[in-house]
Amino acid sequence: MVGENKRYIKVIAIFLLIVGTIFSGFPILWMFLNSFKPNSEIFAWPPVWISERFMFDAYVEIFRNPEMIRFFVNSYFVAFVVVILTLAISILASYSFSRFNFPGKKVINTIIVSVQAVPPITLLIPYLSLIVTLKLYNTYGALILTYLLFTLPYAIIMMTGYYNTLPEDLDEAVMMDGGSRFRALWNVLVPISVPGLVSVGMYTFMLSWNEYLFALALTKTNEFRTVPVGISLLMGQHAYEWNQMMAMSVLGSLPVLILFLIFQRYFIAGMTSGAVKN
Repeated sequence: MVGENKRYIKVIAIFLLIVGTIFSGFPILWMFLNSFKPNSEIFAWPPVWISERFMFDAYVEIFRNPEMIRFFVNSYFVAFVVVILTLAISILASYSFSRFNFPGKKVINTIIVSVQAVPPITLLIPYLSLIVTLKLYNTYGALILTYLLFTLPYAIIMMTGYYNTLPEDLDEAVMMDGGSRFRALWNVLVPISVPGLVSVGMYTFMLSWNEYLFALALTKTNEFRTVPVGISLLMGQHAYEWNQMMAMSVLGSLPVLILFLIFQRYFIAGMTSGAVKN
């Protein structure tokens, strides 16, 4: 009887898994198919699943447009700089939280955790005013600084949990051999914590690559705008270039999908390893 119940549960679990996969994957498949259709077929009824006029015009138009290429260059530049800075700062900060006791540690930790609970949209207007005052409006610096503020709390919390799982004997062994704490961190702990760093890096890249609201508010020229803003600019006053929007969305999704496929093993390990001890 117990074995039969387990078989039923397994069948139901597999069925729900298939339904969930179809439900979550359908919008991506629909976006991909629509990028090869003319605009007249995208909202046709009954739906045209695969167009007889299968065409690459939308992709050609995007690659011919220097401004569209510029959006991708901007997204790559901002995302990679934010990833590098987030990893560098979070490694040092999380090591300090994990290994040292200092005045105000609990207060600082509480503030970092609390920041995660604040809806970003509530910060938009005061933050925009601050960026203008600092003369960073419509610059790469505005976007990089903004995304650092979003990614650092998560990165510090996650890496602190990760370092808490690593025994302090590792640090002490290096220091007994005459090494410094920085050497222990760089030569021992950082190589061990690669899954956690990959997870943080992927989260940071995805947030920086996909963010739209602040990228729109903090830039006014295409010289500094990113891919999400570029997609919205394809919505004209009198007509929408739906197939180009879909093609741009497909191209914009590829970097994140490729990164996830390459590093998914590290990403899942990094997401769960910090929870073992804490």
